[in-house]
Amino acid sequence: MRHFGYLSPAVRSGLFHREPGEFTAGSPVRTLSVALGATLYCPATRPSLALDVRKQARRGVVSMVLCLEDSIDDADVVGAEENLVRQLTDLAGADLGGAEEDLPLLFVRVREPAQIGDLVRRLGPAGRLLSGFVLPKFTEDRGLPFLEELTAAEAASGRRLFAMPVLESPDLLHLESRTETLTGIARTVEKYRDRVLALRLGVTDFCSAYGLRRAPDMTAYDVQLVASVIADVVNVLGRADGSGFTVTGPVWEYFPQPERMFKPQLRRSPFAGPAEALRTALIQHDMDGLLREIQLDRANGLQGKTCIHPSHVAPVHALSVVSHEEYSDACDILRPDRDGGGVLRSAYTNKMNEVKPHRAWAERTMLRAEVFGVAREDVSFVELLAAGLQSG
Repeated sequence: MRHFGYLSPAVRSGLFHREPGEFTAGSPVRTLSVALGATLYCPATRPSLALDVRKQARRGVVSMVLCLEDSIDDADVVGAEENLVRQLTDLAGADLGGAEEDLPLLFVRVREPAQIGDLVRRLGPAGRLLSGFVLPKFTEDRGLPFLEELTAAEAASGRRLFAMPVLESPDLLHLESRTETLTGIARTVEKYRDRVLALRLGVTDFCSAYGLRRAPDMTAYDVQLVASVIADVVNVLGRADGSGFTVTGPVWEYFPQPERMFKPQLRRSPFAGPAEALRTALIQHDMDGLLREIQLDRANGLQGKTCIHPSHVAPVHALSVVSHEEYSDACDILRPDRDGGGVLRSAYTNKMNEVKPHRAWAERTMLRAEVFGVAREDVSFVELLAAGLQSG
């Protein structure tokens, strides 16, 4: 797998100063946690689930969650499990032309711990397509049984299985219980550090606890109750000193109808090229809120994003590419002859790079550059997104 792998080599060469690197389901945890990018959720009840997985892979999706929890009705769980097992078995047995390694990283969001072992047993050899499980409403008390079941299933199957806990419990939101809940979560994930790929934020559940819902022109950071939780989660669980985990950005709930999104504007604009047409399309489709939230996710220490619509994937990935300026700064800060610290003017002559305080940022930037690439000096987010949409 590689981000932007659906683009032709010639197009990638024109966009990237340093092209995105390849990775597999067996890559190191540190790499995979950043490479997740836009993680697309899909109800496990979909009758075309196997086809959906292959279609989204061709569109650049590299991680998907097949959901047995909140996205389906309680009465549909048994049928959804049966459909999931059948569809993944069909997918594992399909002739993929040697391209099985290009399928997205697949995770199943379960409701109860026992589902983990049960699904792994029922999938049998098809379980090789699974990278792990998403664990809902995660706290210390609720999370431990999930992680114990995951460990047992991993041992029984002989395959590496990751956990992605979802932090969405009201105990995490409520001020009087937040510190204790966060401390318990930290103890639990540290004990199972080698199996925890990333921590996901369940902002919709946070809003639900207070009867709130953000409008399409507002980000999660405009809702102060939610913003305070995100800050505390990153404070405790997202530190850059080696003790932290990758924390992913919250879901964006809004999407255009029908799913034509930007392409009509790209085709019809008589006044300008694709980049200008795309700017117009973004405004017309109320995507400004999503773009602002992705930028705020990064500014607040989050990586990637939970997505419930395919139209969100391209913006997340385009904004994940490291700019040439960021890369230039990171390279300067991490130069071997700068180990002793000091301050230097950036190559772009517009900022101060202080070696010791900015080192952790530079290291994270270089990891993102490995999996998402570095844009050419004259290439912006708009060109990256336009190229992806035109080729999709």
